[in-house]
Amino acid sequence: MKKFLKILKWLGLSLLSVILILTVVYLILPKGSRETMEFDDPYHTARDAVESDEYMASTGTPFATQAALDIMDKGGNAFDASMSALLALNVTFSQAASFPGVAPILIYDAEEGEVESYIGAGKAPEKATVEFFKSEGYDNVPKYKLIAQLLPASPDVLIAVLKEHGTMSFTDICQPAISLASQGVPIHYQMLHDMDLSFVERAGLTVMMPYNSEVFFNGEWWRPLHHNERLVLEDLANTLQELCDEEQRVLSAGGSRDEALDAVRDYFYEGPIAETIAEYHEENGGLITLEDLSNYSGGWEVPLSGDYGEYTIYANQTWNQGGVVPMALQILDGIDLKSMGHNSPEYIHTVIQAIELAMADREAYFGDPAFVDVPTEGLLSPEYAAARRAMMTSGKAFGQTPPAGDPYAYQETGRATAAVISEPETSEPTTATPKKTPSIGKDTSYISVIDKYGNAVSLTPSDFPESPMIPGTGLNLGTRMTQFYLDDTGPNGLMPGKRPRITPNPSMVLKNGEFFMSFGTPGGDSQTQAIIQVFLNITVFGMDPQEAISAPRFISLNWPDSFAPHEYYPGQIELEASIYDTCGKQLEAMGYKVARLEDWDNKFGAVCAIIKDPETGTLIGGADPREESWAEGK
Repeated sequence: MKKFLKILKWLGLSLLSVILILTVVYLILPKGSRETMEFDDPYHTARDAVESDEYMASTGTPFATQAALDIMDKGGNAFDASMSALLALNVTFSQAASFPGVAPILIYDAEEGEVESYIGAGKAPEKATVEFFKSEGYDNVPKYKLIAQLLPASPDVLIAVLKEHGTMSFTDICQPAISLASQGVPIHYQMLHDMDLSFVERAGLTVMMPYNSEVFFNGEWWRPLHHNERLVLEDLANTLQELCDEEQRVLSAGGSRDEALDAVRDYFYEGPIAETIAEYHEENGGLITLEDLSNYSGGWEVPLSGDYGEYTIYANQTWNQGGVVPMALQILDGIDLKSMGHNSPEYIHTVIQAIELAMADREAYFGDPAFVDVPTEGLLSPEYAAARRAMMTSGKAFGQTPPAGDPYAYQETGRATAAVISEPETSEPTTATPKKTPSIGKDTSYISVIDKYGNAVSLTPSDFPESPMIPGTGLNLGTRMTQFYLDDTGPNGLMPGKRPRITPNPSMVLKNGEFFMSFGTPGGDSQTQAIIQVFLNITVFGMDPQEAISAPRFISLNWPDSFAPHEYYPGQIELEASIYDTCGKQLEAMGYKVARLEDWDNKFGAVCAIIKDPETGTLIGGADPREESWAEGK
């Protein structure tokens, strides 16, 4: 007993010593702003739609938008410009859309008149099994851990798009990002919000992930970030320059453009960068091997699509949640939404129920189609949408996730092989009130680009520094494996080589077969909901893109969250303040659990959109004031 008390005393004294040391450090070390930069931050600023007759970009930051415009000024097309914007976002929105994270993409090739999809989500390493995580004591894939990292996807996307559709070199499109990373970028309000760590949290980050702390806090973890401080990402600039140097080496030796682009990809996935990633994982208990990286590939695929009146809405395949958008809109097709009034209680209830029905099917059927035989033909058939529409209830909330439907009965080409679905343990209701928790970066970003030839790109890059970055490289592989379930029998259950059903999803719309709109947003499970509302604002209520984006929004939480621990809040919806103040009580009377959030809270997404006027060809763009999003054309 005395020995036990002695140990307790020692532990208490040790803890007290740590607290005293941290207190002294906090009091004596500088906490003021580091070097600042001039930046007119567009966060929470009202603006009008922008118009152009030539080309336009709308992205998550003004810097990425400018990078895209600069590339098109130099003769590049939308594919070149979007890849330059992607790398610029990896620098200027690095807390939320890092290199080399996920990069789901849709493209419109004006010459072919077709929408194409490229797989922009990484695979689980071969060592990533349910048994491994269970043996380590985990019920979910843990964030903050190296073992939560997927194989990187965006370098593969970059090279594939440049090779198949671009005209410029990797070096050319990379220069804006290298310049931004080496010279520094201002810390904007959204980065400040996403990296808002307390003194103790910054100390903890420095212990858990010292390189992450060094990158974002410039080696001074005791000093919080301040608005417009200069953030220099020298290691990332050097890594990007290495890739450019490899391309130039091949070109100077007489290699072709394609050979040089292949060399860039090989340098990342098979060469020195791959070796650095694999070595770090091996030395620190990670799962990624050199073989995983060298075997990685994405690939072109036929996108999903569904119709709403004269509009056809496109999404990636079911390795992300984008198919929810055409599914929900087909459920709504034929309902007179306009007569209900914009954001009226009846309208909100109707749209939420369509979304919840589509989300129930997402939970039951969506997964990596390389591993799961998803009944997409049935899910996207008008007849199935009508059957789901019949489940909607007038004036009464579902109260919990509605049951999934039976899309197999609507498969014209025969019944798909149904996956064995088991209810994940984590789908039990979460009793706590939804709240924002401390996070080492979060969110996602978005890119829309249309060029003077009529080509268009819709791209939703993501990943945030919630797991250890690769020291000396500036590379952040994120924690996207947390979007798996540790249940290898379900459609989104973890398996080696499988892609999780990620949340980032771009959207694209044709009107009567002609290109109409490229749009998307960050926001996790809010993404599809924000996309649907902006689409309806434009097509049903006649708003221009900026009006449609700036308008107040609502979201449902009535299904398990995509991120571990997959929290579930039955019947919970959240409204921006201006909706809550006019409709909140009526929606509560329908049976919803209603929460009020501030207007322009980025939990409701941060949509960027560009439409092409079908009659005049004029490009009209908007960007969300909920973040630093910016639209501009020339």
